[in-house]
Amino acid sequence: MAQQQDMNDARETYAGFIGTLKWTVPLIAALVALVVILIS
Repeated sequence: MAQQQDMNDARETYAGFIGTLKWTVPLIAALVALVVILIS
């Protein structure tokens, strides 16, 4: 039973990580694009 709880916890952690990644990757890409435009 403890293994099932560990898997549920791992899935929640993974879902949170992916959710955060969905916001941060486009944000970082936009910042990089802005810096490239400002430099050029």
